[in-house]
Amino acid sequence: MIFLQLFYTFFKIGLFGFGGGYAMLSMIQGEVVTKYAWLTTADFTDIVAISQMTPGPIGINSATYVGYTAIVNAGFNPILGILGSSIATLAVVLPSFILMFLISRFFLRFQNHPAVEAVFKGLRPAIVGLLAAAALLLMNSENFGQFSNLPLSNMKVFLQANYQIIISIIIFLITFIATRRFKVSPILMIILCGVAGFILF
Repeated sequence: MIFLQLFYTFFKIGLFGFGGGYAMLSMIQGEVVTKYAWLTTADFTDIVAISQMTPGPIGINSATYVGYTAIVNAGFNPILGILGSSIATLAVVLPSFILMFLISRFFLRFQNHPAVEAVFKGLRPAIVGLLAAAALLLMNSENFGQFSNLPLSNMKVFLQANYQIIISIIIFLITFIATRRFKVSPILMIILCGVAGFILF
């Protein structure tokens, strides 16, 4: 049953995941964490981090990792986990393959049609919303740490209790400013942040 659910879930995500891999993240999280509870929020956050660092589109990488982890977490043999990852990957890619095959035959002929232009005008803000949802769902305690609401009267204790969240916010801000303002390579930032995390945590 879980294999069929995996296929159906990721086929649906692939079919409606407009905007690319990052736009899919909120949909994947809603299905695999909230609806089916195949993964915990911490598991999903780790999978997103791994998917970002490995080559390939993040949506497909996430499907591959989720498929394997969901099967293993359900108590199946890791060999069947490979089957689960294959099913999830195939399911998330299949709708795009089918749609691109159909669109390539008809889109160029009708791309300037008012109805087609109207559809894309409606899709653009939806894609931005999906990307924003993906960004917000990653701003959780697993990524930044749990805030400890201690009184500021003892600043040393307060800083010790909130060390992880403070350092995480600093890393976030430095990365955001470096890539946005100074155009630092994301690859370099991933390496530097990994080193910083190893040293500071």
